[in-house]
Amino acid sequence: MEDSEQAVLAGMLQSAEDAAPVEAVEAVTGAIAMALGALGVSLLIVDLGGRALVRLTHQPIAGGPGRRQDEEAAEVLPFDGGPHEQALRQQSTQVIPGDGRWTVLAPVTERGEAIGLLEIDLAAEPDAAVVAQVARTAHALAFVVIASRRHTDLFEWGQRSTPFTLSAEIQRRLLPASFTCEAGAFALSGWLEPAASVGGDTFDYSLARDLLHISVTDAMGHGVASALTATLGVGSLRNTRRRGDSLVAQAEEASRAVAEHANVRGTYVTAVLGRVDLPTGRCELLNAGHVPPMLVRHGRVVPVELPGNFPLGMFPDERYRSAEIPLLPGDRLVVVTDGMRERNAADLDLTAVLLGIADLHPREAVRALSDAVLAVAGPVLADDATMLIIDWYDGHGPRRTADGADVARASSHPG
Repeated sequence: MEDSEQAVLAGMLQSAEDAAPVEAVEAVTGAIAMALGALGVSLLIVDLGGRALVRLTHQPIAGGPGRRQDEEAAEVLPFDGGPHEQALRQQSTQVIPGDGRWTVLAPVTERGEAIGLLEIDLAAEPDAAVVAQVARTAHALAFVVIASRRHTDLFEWGQRSTPFTLSAEIQRRLLPASFTCEAGAFALSGWLEPAASVGGDTFDYSLARDLLHISVTDAMGHGVASALTATLGVGSLRNTRRRGDSLVAQAEEASRAVAEHANVRGTYVTAVLGRVDLPTGRCELLNAGHVPPMLVRHGRVVPVELPGNFPLGMFPDERYRSAEIPLLPGDRLVVVTDGMRERNAADLDLTAVLLGIADLHPREAVRALSDAVLAVAGPVLADDATMLIIDWYDGHGPRRTADGADVARASSHPG
């Protein structure tokens, strides 16, 4: 990286730190525009539905497109298969000629999480060096967004195309901060398609030095009561996980917590808990009354046979059992909740869909799977549909990336 570009990046970070959290992105994109002599620059973030980009702007003058909150505006740009969608899904920088200007679209991505796009309009066609500079700048911008959104609701507000209920708000806080994670040995992504009345689903993961921890849970019932039960289950699982307890100990402690503290007597949580030994690919799984995980291997989809256990909270004195399976390079492990199987969703040929999306990166595969469920059971689901997809590559260690993403493993076409 040249000294001049280092100075630009250093100036970006300083501008972000000096500005208020709600103004950090504007400060950074202003620095980029000045450095490149840009005609215009915008950050577009992915909305929470995963099917559109949102352009956030500060407009003191009344009017303007999109939703408004005081002087903030959010303009929604639905995916249409065009360059914006291609840039995001393929994780590739796009250069678009226009009327008297050239537009560069660069993915804003960190560890595989597609946060959005940096859109820069230039007066002249950019050469390869400028395109590369924009791509690196967009990668740096990802860290600015991640840091800034810890201190403000602006980004979360912009991503919400519909208001949240209280139960949805509680459920949202139980999900991981990033739905996607890439590492040398694996890539994973989770997704939750909520029902009209939130059904208490969650997914979670955590990456240790040599272990990947995962969980998918489904609390009984709907609404706030279900969300509170889910909070007990997820809170207990995270607490014991962080203490270093075994999967069996995590399940047994969570079962006692739900039975003792849930407001609704007799409530329970189904769950699949897992952890993968990253150097070897050994995957320990525990099924607590949940839909069996599925393994996509060599063009076949097979359920993972595991010891039977009661749901968490149903019989708190019962002991739990886990089992271990070896993951092979090219394997895909899929965990879903029963919202993928119940009522109208049962009409979905899940095996055919999983085979049809086998070549998509997990962050695209979960959205394609969600679209497939909505196509047969939507537009409003009777129960939450949640999914977690883990692709196993082997080769624990550093990954090969370009500006925040493993481009070699990115989807070659929209899901």
